[in-house]
Amino acid sequence: MTTEDVNSVSGTSGVLRGRRKDRRVSNLVALTSIAVAGIVLALLPIWIGDSRSHMSVAISGLLFVCYAIAFNLIFGSTGQLFLAVGALAGVGAYASAIISDRLGVPFPLAMMLATGLSMLIGGGFSWIAVRRSLDIIFTGIVTLVFSLAFDNILLGQRDLTGGETGLVVEAGSDTFLRQQIPPYYVFLGLVLIYLVGYVLLHSSHIGWAFRALRDDRMAAELTGIDVSRYRIYAGVIGGGMLGLAGALWAHVEGFISPATFTFIHVDVPVLLMVVFGGLGMLMGPVIGSAFFTYMGEVLAAFSHLRLIGEGTMLIVLFLLLPKGILGALRSGASGLRRRRQTSKR
Repeated sequence: MTTEDVNSVSGTSGVLRGRRKDRRVSNLVALTSIAVAGIVLALLPIWIGDSRSHMSVAISGLLFVCYAIAFNLIFGSTGQLFLAVGALAGVGAYASAIISDRLGVPFPLAMMLATGLSMLIGGGFSWIAVRRSLDIIFTGIVTLVFSLAFDNILLGQRDLTGGETGLVVEAGSDTFLRQQIPPYYVFLGLVLIYLVGYVLLHSSHIGWAFRALRDDRMAAELTGIDVSRYRIYAGVIGGGMLGLAGALWAHVEGFISPATFTFIHVDVPVLLMVVFGGLGMLMGPVIGSAFFTYMGEVLAAFSHLRLIGEGTMLIVLFLLLPKGILGALRSGASGLRRRRQTSKR
């Protein structure tokens, strides 16, 4: 081996060691931010735990954090615009409620079965998009059609789903899930699991493939990445996350209806939350969900103008803050560091 070969090998190994070190540092920062967010959220019931209405809002906020993390995984990581967030969560909720109440299956097992069904449907969306070479817009149209069809199925199958009057969920009524504070910590645990899973997934080879095909699908294919497989992975994982959150909500709330999972009620707010916080960023869904949950309570008196306001804000965010709050802060910090380095020279 020549001197040049030795230098080349040592240089390559140095680069790899540097990348592994950067990855460890990035994971440590990510896990630290998750721990801080978990501690802050865990302390929230100290101030609002005496109010059932406030706790209900807080639990609903954590539910939407789960939705937003799943959507961020699917769209922010692989560029698949799933406009069926509410429908996939609804599949989990209704399937778990029907399996447990009608068939007598223990509700934890029913939740797992319902989650599996949502995973299957989510993976099916990705498979269709890949097989038909659908871009972002057409993937969004296909999933939106499913969302509207799911709403019609719930209304039409009255004997099974209760129709527009909804469905009372008996399973879980005799557990801590129907108490005032414990469900909050159950959902908080689910949020933390989703966030840690997001970090671990993105530090693996699957995460590298996700980012490659999100940034440039053609370049990812040329480098040997199986785009079809990894997009289906994202659809399966994200669909399962939505189904599990929806199923848990059904047993916590004790009542579900078609209105709970409509496109307007779920998908539009989730899209706003993710775009506001930062698409493709770990803590973006948490920040976006916290902000819009709080603003929803502040502006509750103007609920008739909510849809107009959300649509306007979505346009503004895409035009002025395409990377969200976290992206804008990160860009500003990077620009400030560059100016400081330039001035020192």
